[in-house]
Amino acid sequence: MPLLSRLTKCVEALASRRIGRLLLTVWLSYGLPAAHETARADDAALEYQVKAAFIYNFIAFTQWPSHSDSVMNLCLYGEDYFGHEIDKLQNKAVGTRLIRVSRINNPEQLDQCQAIFFTKSVNDNLTELMRHLTGKPILTLADSPSAVSKGIAINMSLVNEKVVFEINLGIARKTGLDISSKLLQLAVKVHQ
Repeated sequence: MPLLSRLTKCVEALASRRIGRLLLTVWLSYGLPAAHETARADDAALEYQVKAAFIYNFIAFTQWPSHSDSVMNLCLYGEDYFGHEIDKLQNKAVGTRLIRVSRINNPEQLDQCQAIFFTKSVNDNLTELMRHLTGKPILTLADSPSAVSKGIAINMSLVNEKVVFEINLGIARKTGLDISSKLLQLAVKVHQ
């Protein structure tokens, strides 16, 4: 069964369940082993392993206004906390498109991306970075405090050792992106 079909069925089944169960489903459907180590380094690695899986699902459950290219450019901007975890998305299919993962250091190159993950290291500059992307059909993602108020479409955070996310639906709509209602139901907060 194709991965997108499995993920769709999992999300439908989890729409009324707790986020914790979503985390387990994401691990299982993404093929990631559950880690039981308690060391801080292992916890951070597991956190970013889960966040990489969430990013894949955010992309899979978002529609762009048009896409003639067969590639989905996923860019990472800022200090890389993912290590090799984000690279596991390289060449994964999202519909008919393959994900290409790039690390970008130059903000002038960000408009070449269809999805951008802004790391915590650029949180202080996030408002300025977002001004350059205003109105462009780019899914902006982060894991920084108050990132949604700075113009990010989807922001993840760690609450009680669980990855949760909030969605700025107003920003997504202004850029022409359509986020699936299934994803909206799983968000801890949806901003209009």
